[in-house]
Amino acid sequence: MLIQLVNIKVQPGTRETFLEAFKINCDGTREEPGNLRFDLLHDPEDENNFFVYEIFQSDDALEDHRKTAHYQKCVSMIDPITIGGRSKTYFEPVLVQDVAATSA
Repeated sequence: MLIQLVNIKVQPGTRETFLEAFKINCDGTREEPGNLRFDLLHDPEDENNFFVYEIFQSDDALEDHRKTAHYQKCVSMIDPITIGGRSKTYFEPVLVQDVAATSA
């Protein structure tokens, strides 16, 4: 199992473009067989600072995700508007709702 939290900050005035791009990614990712959870959140103190909470069945499932058309489309739309790229933090499951807590 692979769990990651991705932080993406976008330039002021580009929030709607980001949300449009991420809707494409969310809709597609949630249909992938290797995806268990894919949630977009934003910082309540900064509407241009987003977090993506992702759970995939395995490293391979994440790699498959990165090859999809919806992921590639999203990245091409958000790369020009992000500030500082995307940072990722990885986690091990302990008590994860609706997901068996087993290591990959």
